[in-house]
Amino acid sequence: MTRILIADDHDVVRSGLRKILEAQPNCEVIAEASDGKEALRKTIETKPDIAVLDYSLPLINGVEVTRQIRTQLPKTEVLIFTMYDNEAVIQKLLRAGARGYVVKTDAKRDLLAAIEALASHRPFFTDKISEALLKSYLAQPERQASPRTNRERGIVQLIAEGHTNKWIAQNLGISLKTVETHRAAIMRKLNLSSPAALVRYAIRNKIVEA
Repeated sequence: MTRILIADDHDVVRSGLRKILEAQPNCEVIAEASDGKEALRKTIETKPDIAVLDYSLPLINGVEVTRQIRTQLPKTEVLIFTMYDNEAVIQKLLRAGARGYVVKTDAKRDLLAAIEALASHRPFFTDKISEALLKSYLAQPERQASPRTNRERGIVQLIAEGHTNKWIAQNLGISLKTVETHRAAIMRKLNLSSPAALVRYAIRNKIVEA
């Protein structure tokens, strides 16, 4: 059963989300919040599998709530459910640790797919958000879009070569958790949403050969 918290300052949105989610056999809405402060408090109290957050929450906005949740409860995934689809907002939320992003106008088509993905700890972005991320990524100078440390670059290379997290951990002499942390940080930093995208990045930047 996927345990979900909903945070939005509009009653009608929370009600609609609850209705949609609780109609699914594997979803349970365990808490609701109408502002960022309440969202953070209830998330810490209830430890949901997924926190569905609006960006424009009162008191504490969605960026800071996301950052606090991911810091204090790293196993809780954050799905942003908002009306905003501009690149600056998306970038802020991804850097804060959000792993899913659905624009409210796309809810009917994408909300449940996003919940399913995050429940399996896989990232999810709609086509609209992926296009915005790609546009932003291509507009960056290459120096801003590269791993910042030799360790990160090495892990990118090993992932792109098809090695598993377990293999990388064993061969680098580090823990599996450390590899997973590096991998997640790299994917966030480069705004990549899949291993295939990471491979393309590694080839394009000559980290591995095609």
